[in-house]
Amino acid sequence: MTEEVLFEAKDGVATVTLNRPQDENRMTPEVLQSLSGILDLLRNNEKVQAVIISGAGSEYFSAGMLHPKVRAKLSGDQILGIVRLGNEVFDRIEALPQITIAALNGVTRAGAAELALACDLRIAASHATWSLPEAKWGGFPGAGAPVRLPLVVGRARALEIICTGRELNAQEMERFGITLETYSGDVMEKARDLGARIAACGPLAIRGAKRIVNLRLSSGFQPARELSDALRRALEGTHDMAEGQAAILEGRSPRFTGR
Repeated sequence: MTEEVLFEAKDGVATVTLNRPQDENRMTPEVLQSLSGILDLLRNNEKVQAVIISGAGSEYFSAGMLHPKVRAKLSGDQILGIVRLGNEVFDRIEALPQITIAALNGVTRAGAAELALACDLRIAASHATWSLPEAKWGGFPGAGAPVRLPLVVGRARALEIICTGRELNAQEMERFGITLETYSGDVMEKARDLGARIAACGPLAIRGAKRIVNLRLSSGFQPARELSDALRRALEGTHDMAEGQAAILEGRSPRFTGR
């Protein structure tokens, strides 16, 4: 749709590429709006059966939306606006009738890890990493991870990953079930092969199966989403949030006080 988000559809498989390698493929509001426009195209597209999302280059899938250096330049309302926009886009990715595949070609951090969780399937390059570092910044993931991650890895592992903010390597991602497989070669080649195998199957069968699986898993989603949004709004004005951001920018350990 734009130079910062590339889109291609061929033989039943669409490819969406976050194309900001000079800025770690970060998802700016403009990038999120472009993604939203692509989702408008895909929602009623009966020819496309699989959608691959990846990042340009081999270093970053994406560094997310709101690193502390970015947050420092924004007001609280602007920050919440970006989080809300990210939520809307990721929810729409999850709601697509096609099977979505996140091809993790490098560092996948914060909001980008949440985008990957909104996809149906995830595969990773052997050098890829995945992290939700928000707790180290004084916050928690606000774009779906506390809702979606327990469904993927279980409650205890989700809390461990979110509450330590640690970085997972590709082998851990596969072992915990975040990704299906790990590839030492070109992960996009594998993603296209997977997409082509899906697109070769019956469209009604594919879309019907996804609807059934999503309905089975969605009963508690909305209350959890509403709680996440409410707590996120409350968190933005706290001392701990400000302290976490300041510590990152000043290169020191944060001194959290719980207020």
